[in-house]
Amino acid sequence: METIGKVLCLVVALLCAPSPGQAEVYTYVDAQGTRYYTNVPASGKYQLHQSQEVVISKPTSQPWPEVRIGGRRDWPKGSSEAYDLQISQCSYRYNVDPYLIKAIIRAESGFDCNAQSGKGAQGLMQLMPGTARDLNVANPFDPRANIDGGTRYFRTMLDTFNGNIPLSLAAYNAGPNLVKQTNRMPEIPETVEYVQRVLHHYKAYKGVNNGGR
Repeated sequence: METIGKVLCLVVALLCAPSPGQAEVYTYVDAQGTRYYTNVPASGKYQLHQSQEVVISKPTSQPWPEVRIGGRRDWPKGSSEAYDLQISQCSYRYNVDPYLIKAIIRAESGFDCNAQSGKGAQGLMQLMPGTARDLNVANPFDPRANIDGGTRYFRTMLDTFNGNIPLSLAAYNAGPNLVKQTNRMPEIPETVEYVQRVLHHYKAYKGVNNGGR
């Protein structure tokens, strides 16, 4: 609990006032091994953790590109590769970085299309039943429908919070109304941890696909 308290003290201010379309997170680890995140580094000990330009736009009317991911069909449970085609198509359609959507799915369900939380969230991107209805997702356990609906919903969060990735992730997790009230990270340990986890996965996916780790 002490570690969560330390993290909250510095993380709740995550990207309160980013420049348009820009989201930057700085981090450092203290002598006790506690990691801190902030968007306003107070000293040189912070290092840039994540910076991502986001182009704000409406969904494209262009057809989905052809994406080849191999011929295998017997993917093991929890395999991310099984959904690369859907992620690529939906990310292209709604103008969201596919590695970010992949990071969200990993944090939400671990790539289990049948996942269901104790609160009722369903499928890969853990859509609540009411949200799924609003998005016209008839079957949240259908991977393509779930990824399409979840990506559309996250696109709405990006548009609502001017491309601020951490705030958009917080809104995806805790609800946009709560984030709108203060325009900052809610002081909810679960949400703070969720945003950190998605950004960690996102950085890892980007690093791996840029030839590093």
